[in-house]
Amino acid sequence: MCSDSDGECEVLDGDEIRTTLSKGLGFSKEDRDTNIRRIGMVGRMLARNGVLAIGAAISPYSDTRNEVRAAALKDGVAFVEVHVHAPMETLLERDTKGLYAKALAGEVKHFTGVDDPYEAPATPDLSLDTSTLDTATCTTRILEV
Repeated sequence: MCSDSDGECEVLDGDEIRTTLSKGLGFSKEDRDTNIRRIGMVGRMLARNGVLAIGAAISPYSDTRNEVRAAALKDGVAFVEVHVHAPMETLLERDTKGLYAKALAGEVKHFTGVDDPYEAPATPDLSLDTSTLDTATCTTRILEV
């Protein structure tokens, strides 16, 4: 997915991070914050070494996102907040694992955007509605920021 013509690129996928670096963390606010801080730390380490790092994870809390941004800027690392979103109808259509349906039926608890909060960024650097934009367009827009 990365095609950074200026150098190396790494996608820090939230699902992959949860099976390795953040293995054992649950979905409490504290654990979600810890997961995002870890992704931010790895991203900063990569960026300090010339690697474009893309953190692709659900980050539901504004305070934690702002904390990760502040740490990046303190380290002299550029930080771009991209809000990727789609309406619930689209999320349900794409839900190959059936998790949204289960969360809406009350079978899955602490599901971000259903019964756990999601604080949308007030002023993201880029906002992408994936119900109207295809993957190639989104990727191009992210790399152009």
